[in-house]
Amino acid sequence: MDFDTDWLTLGRHRVRVRSTRGFPTETMRTVVEVARLAVDSNMSARARLVEVVCSEEKVYDIAVGTTMAEDKTCAPQLAAAIATVLGLLPKQVNLTVTVVSQRDVDLHFGVYERMLAERLQAASPIQ
Repeated sequence: MDFDTDWLTLGRHRVRVRSTRGFPTETMRTVVEVARLAVDSNMSARARLVEVVCSEEKVYDIAVGTTMAEDKTCAPQLAAAIATVLGLLPKQVNLTVTVVSQRDVDLHFGVYERMLAERLQAASPIQ
């Protein structure tokens, strides 16, 4: 059992929350919610928040998966906006958008999120 990992379902997003310094806190859940709002409001309907990792003291790595290449263009501005809303420096929020081919994922609800997580290595493949 991993005590540094938690899974949250927020709307259509199934997010893996991980902290290298112990169990994810309520602050990390706030980061996830702000990131979810940013992704839903500024990216395509295919973009999914996949993983949020707190690697050091208040340094957050946010992974987003999508099948739309256009979503990658707004990542720097979204990272800066998320940092501003949370009262962090821009270098404390790293937003990575990974574009996956539409042929690599099934677009059915639930399956799409799982396959994106597998492609981004946030979840292990189902055997």
